[in-house]
Amino acid sequence: MSQPSALRPLIIAPSILASDYARLGEEVRAADTAGADWLHLDVMDGHFVPNISYGPDVIKAMRPHSNKIFDAHLMIAPCDPYLEAFAKAGCDHITVHAEAGPHLHRSLQAIRALGKKAGVALNPATPANAIEYVLDLVDIVLVMSVNPGFGGQSFIPTVLEKITTIRAMCAGRPIDITVDGGVTADNAAQIAAAGGNALVAGSAVFKGGTFEHYKANIAAIRNAAAIARGEVV
Repeated sequence: MSQPSALRPLIIAPSILASDYARLGEEVRAADTAGADWLHLDVMDGHFVPNISYGPDVIKAMRPHSNKIFDAHLMIAPCDPYLEAFAKAGCDHITVHAEAGPHLHRSLQAIRALGKKAGVALNPATPANAIEYVLDLVDIVLVMSVNPGFGGQSFIPTVLEKITTIRAMCAGRPIDITVDGGVTADNAAQIAAAGGNALVAGSAVFKGGTFEHYKANIAAIRNAAAIARGEVV
């Protein structure tokens, strides 16, 4: 089986949305040392998506607890007025939704001008070709495999075909394909085989509530994906 995702490193990115907010600094440190490659930060505004999570000040408070990449996913509209605040808070990647505003080029250019890696996210119902015209401006394509707004949802299997399409669109470009929503050890192999190389997992990582659980959960997701990619771990 051809493994296009092998062109990019395998990344496991625990979503802090699923952590215990009463112990946020401790949870960030635990996910870091349990094997996270990135720490995924889901920012929700109660407008673009039907939930509210946290903003730049909370991310700034998290930043001293890990040196890992902070991978911010802005589920907010408008996003442009807040890009600088998230950059200053310590985000290394800033991903915005293709559906969140009329000037996607401008948003991506602004992120890069702030010295950060730029990402574009797609909701499940948004076709892959919606981002074809901005691929030269992005470092990350985030494929939503649930409808955004809540953690703990089930993976939408039809998204696998979209992942494969996007991986083909990105061929020859240094773009990470992130998959976010319902990712578990049970479907990680399918996601990796389809072309996703950065797997965001919230509930599947933080279930159990202890460092030992987080370490085992991350390892299970990584091993399943690595086997599908033909890698030895």
